[in-house]
Amino acid sequence: MAVRDLDEYPWDAVAPYARRAAEHPGGLVDLSIGSPVDETPAVVADALRAATDAHAYPQTVGTPALREAIAAWYARRRGVPGLDASEVLPTVGSKELVALLPLLLGLAEGDIVVHPRAAYPTYAVGAKLVGATPVAADDPATWPEGTRLVWLNTPGNPDGRVLDVEALRAAVARARELGAVIASDECYAELGWDGAWASEPVPSILDPRVTDGDRRGILSVYSLSKQSNLAGYRAAFLAGDATLVASLLTVRKHLGLMLPAPVQAAMTAALGDDAHVAAQRERYRARREVLKPALENAGFRIDHSEGGLYLWATEGRDAWDTMGALAERGILAGPGHFYGEHYPQHVRFSLTATDERIAEAARRLSAAQASQTS
Repeated sequence: MAVRDLDEYPWDAVAPYARRAAEHPGGLVDLSIGSPVDETPAVVADALRAATDAHAYPQTVGTPALREAIAAWYARRRGVPGLDASEVLPTVGSKELVALLPLLLGLAEGDIVVHPRAAYPTYAVGAKLVGATPVAADDPATWPEGTRLVWLNTPGNPDGRVLDVEALRAAVARARELGAVIASDECYAELGWDGAWASEPVPSILDPRVTDGDRRGILSVYSLSKQSNLAGYRAAFLAGDATLVASLLTVRKHLGLMLPAPVQAAMTAALGDDAHVAAQRERYRARREVLKPALENAGFRIDHSEGGLYLWATEGRDAWDTMGALAERGILAGPGHFYGEHYPQHVRFSLTATDERIAEAARRLSAAQASQTS
């Protein structure tokens, strides 16, 4: 499939709703895109500044310090001990990797890429770029023969669904039956909220309880954009099967896909500091506790959303109708149509707005509900 054959970039369709919402007397409350609004932690910015004398080419594989920091972080924060330098690799953000992984793995026309039913659209885009067929399916039993790559996303974007150890084990088992690589996009893993995830870490696909110590065919993908407010740094990494990592490294060297040296230094600092992650998690928790009940009181049903950065909500009508009603209140969200064909009545609300804007959204939702019941 040629690049020109891709659909228009979906967010362009939101522009009219953004313009209408911006006309609200109290200004726009933008809850559409999950772009961090809080400060980059000082420990990270300081590390970046100290590494600005970056006259030599950086290594695609990452500095030894960065690779050690990634492995140590997986052991400390994700319950994945024993990773070594051959099993980790930095990437230029996680979206780049999601889009390019089918190409890097050598997929082509006739191959199938499975992704979640409620899914970030880049999983399908990556498949289409190489002529492969994207298939939306959550139940491993329905994954078809011919599948070469399976994408999981836990906690999910947009729906915040968390896969437990048993679900991950079943997914890995089915992928191995099919001879497929299985990659888990886990960039919201520090943001578990409801049920078990309020007190237990969200499990990684590399957790020994999932793999039984066998990481063949398995990749975990992670980004520091959310937990460390580093979206502008393009700071991400993958870990898993050493043979797969080596193959990906070779292709990435040929393509020149390397992180700038100052960003590698900043990542190393970020991965070694848990305090700023805890502080950011608390910010998102507090915002969620304001926005979630306001949506529910305004007639929305929240589905899943037990983890991650979003609230996945529906009023029971088409998402574009909901978008229009929200725009009249000066609120912008993301329509479920962007995340596959299965959720046309859902909208996604991001927690990446300031405390003041989240509070203002809650106030407007409450005022609209009061006017409808008076």
